[in-house]
Amino acid sequence: MAYTMKRVARAAGVRVPMLAGAAIALAGTPLRAQADATCVPVAERAGRELGCFVMARQELGRLPASPALYWHLDTYPTRAAAETAREARSTVVESLGKIWLFTIAPAEWRPRGGERVTRIGPLPLVEADSFSAVYMEGVFTPGMRSVVHRHYGVEAWYTLTGAMCLESPEGKLEQRAGGPGVLIRGGVPMVLTGTGTETRRSLVLILQDATRPRATPAPDWTPRGLCGS
Repeated sequence: MAYTMKRVARAAGVRVPMLAGAAIALAGTPLRAQADATCVPVAERAGRELGCFVMARQELGRLPASPALYWHLDTYPTRAAAETAREARSTVVESLGKIWLFTIAPAEWRPRGGERVTRIGPLPLVEADSFSAVYMEGVFTPGMRSVVHRHYGVEAWYTLTGAMCLESPEGKLEQRAGGPGVLIRGGVPMVLTGTGTETRRSLVLILQDATRPRATPAPDWTPRGLCGS
């Protein structure tokens, strides 16, 4: 089953290590980050650049098992234009200098107007009666890394600047800005590290069981340091 999911994802232009997560710590000094359920709402950012910031949470209710769902990312010149294009499973977010329309929809879906940036999927769903889409912005410098954690749903992200390395029990995955989006199914531990020489800025989706916390620590797995110390 894992092989089949990886093969389908690669055909869709998505690299999948089949595991979970993203949260932040720096040189042994914890920052408020998603893996311990302390991501800062964007309204409380207060000028801070580095960290994990929750931009929006949308309650989606029950999601269909078929057709497969994708995360669609489109930009608009104004918030009003994005709001006009918004549909039932869409959210408008202002992040990283752009106005975004985020939508959970089948592969062939397209919005009215806007500029298509990418789509990420298919999104493997956990067993749940209702789902929430949590949208976040992750900003950290090379060497910053997450605590080990897991999510109760698929996580996907798109990196606009910088690079990252993800380690899971299945190995490591590296991604750079401009590359394909990355998604990781929920329930398995992971750790994320900023790499390269530039600050990493990413848009993040967790499509999760709406009744569960966004993330929890995962002390049952110890990384091997594949992404560096």
